[in-house]
Amino acid sequence: MELLQALAARQPFPGQMALVCAHPDDEAIAAGGSLPLLPNLVLIHVTDGAPRRLPDWERYGFASPGAYASGRAAELRAALAAAGCDAPHVMLDLPDQDAALHLVPIARRLAGLFAEHRVEHVLTHAYEGGHPDHDATAWACHTAARLVGLQRPDIAEFPGYHAGLGKAVAGQFLPGPEPVVVHLTEAEQARKRAMFAAHASQAETLSGFTTEQESFRAAPAYDWRLPPHPGPLNYERWGWEMTGERWRALAAEAETALWP
Repeated sequence: MELLQALAARQPFPGQMALVCAHPDDEAIAAGGSLPLLPNLVLIHVTDGAPRRLPDWERYGFASPGAYASGRAAELRAALAAAGCDAPHVMLDLPDQDAALHLVPIARRLAGLFAEHRVEHVLTHAYEGGHPDHDATAWACHTAARLVGLQRPDIAEFPGYHAGLGKAVAGQFLPGPEPVVVHLTEAEQARKRAMFAAHASQAETLSGFTTEQESFRAAPAYDWRLPPHPGPLNYERWGWEMTGERWRALAAEAETALWP
């Protein structure tokens, strides 16, 4: 895969590509050290990072969900400035944790953006059961690529976190295709650390991720009808309303809506 070869060699990748993330801060986790190698990038965030059903805004010192969303947008702008990233940026502005409820609109919007920006390669979340928005974004990217005629080998992915080993693990893929593990230079590590620091409200989550390396791999052909791993998913352990069973049912309904 050309993208992975370029990232491994630390060479600029000339292709038109999209980095599609569920939340502000996922771009730093995914490729904070590698963004300068992606000069023809469009950056897309699916949610605004502000849950409506949990009082996270109070936990992080914000007065309301709207204030939390605005705060996370400001953090994202600061992170991109720290990275020197001036790529075109689109936010779909869905509420955090709600992406799985809007799978068809997300996929169609992504397909339109892929066509508009002549996207040839996509980098997005792995399907891993860590966060329902991560899984929804992965599904929507694979589906949007199918809608515009991109081939699965043109989709690469990055790890977030999962509970596939019986406990939460950050920055490691579930078993699958062999990943490319990039050991970042001192300058690249400093850039990634600066992006992490800019996402101040997410410091607790980001503390679980290394800034010394980044991992990428070609996305496998997922069977969305199956859980990503045996046992409870990470967000089921958190006791959220969304379960793996419900997520998979929503994905099946979306598939039927697009391809009856």
